[in-house]
Amino acid sequence: MKIQLHEITIRELVAGYRDDGDGGVVGYGGKLDIRPPFQREFIYKEKERNAVIDSVLKGFPLNVMYWSAREDGAYEIIDGQQRTISIAQYVAEKPGFSFNDLYFDNLARDIKDKILDYKLMVYVCSGTDSERLDWFRIINIAGVKLTEQELRNAVYAGPWVTDAKRYFSRRGGSAYQLGGDYLSGSANRQEYLETAIKWISDGNIEEYMGRQQHEASAEPLWDYFRAVIDWVKVTFTVYRKPMKGVDWGGLYNCCKDADLDAAAIEIETARLILDDDVTNQKGIYPYILTDDEKHLNIRAFTAGMKQRVYEKQAGLCAVCGEEFTLRQMEADHIAPWSAGGKTVEDNCQMLCKKCNREKAAK
Repeated sequence: MKIQLHEITIRELVAGYRDDGDGGVVGYGGKLDIRPPFQREFIYKEKERNAVIDSVLKGFPLNVMYWSAREDGAYEIIDGQQRTISIAQYVAEKPGFSFNDLYFDNLARDIKDKILDYKLMVYVCSGTDSERLDWFRIINIAGVKLTEQELRNAVYAGPWVTDAKRYFSRRGGSAYQLGGDYLSGSANRQEYLETAIKWISDGNIEEYMGRQQHEASAEPLWDYFRAVIDWVKVTFTVYRKPMKGVDWGGLYNCCKDADLDAAAIEIETARLILDDDVTNQKGIYPYILTDDEKHLNIRAFTAGMKQRVYEKQAGLCAVCGEEFTLRQMEADHIAPWSAGGKTVEDNCQMLCKKCNREKAAK
């Protein structure tokens, strides 16, 4: 990996500055992608923008910026987008950005030159995908940090990421409208995109993005995502808040071909939602499909319950009859929770660890 420190004047930075909205933001003679696909929108308010221009006018140093060199000879900003756009908007007077009630064009020639000749310190990185990703993670330590997916988008930038962002990375966009109720996080921080890729790749996000990087269309990912959400809606017919953030893609991948009874599933879901022993309601959905109680975090017997039952049993295991200390024993449901047994003292027995493991294995 190669990392070089450059001094770049504002005059060079804003040369050819252009903001085409969805078409992108470029500068540095058209060679710098100021808003690559992984970056968020411009979020600086007037106070932050003014602080940038004030620092430049006073000759105070701005924080170092980070660019990534691309194979085509161009660059993209990894860190410094907000400062760059603040500077470029002021110099280009877009959109009507003034400082201390003065537009750039109103300034005296020497003040203009002072701004344009101001030097920015920029680290430029080039290297393999894995090397750049490691570097991006290291420098991502200040301000509003990039998410893991924003970092991946930087490394695997290309037509595929751009097209995928069209589906998954816009507030109120396609993914939000179809599946926003089922997803955690936010579209504009790339968390919807991360979730969809995680689902389709069984967690191998970077390997999947590496294979797709130069593809023109992300439509297969979008088709897969739609199939997942459609399957969820058909399988779990009543929407409830705990459905938000469930690993729906993982469940779809393993259970999409199973013969499922949606009516029976709804009856069981409603019962479990009302069960006080179920402490993880999100786990109801994988439990129904896999029958694995670990997803539910069944309410445990309290320390007081265990102490009282231990004393009633005189320290003897309820199965083998051997004597143990309380710490050597575990609380067990006499009537299993799956058979309707509740987590109450009357349904508790203390077993030695060996007997409890053997009972659980039966």
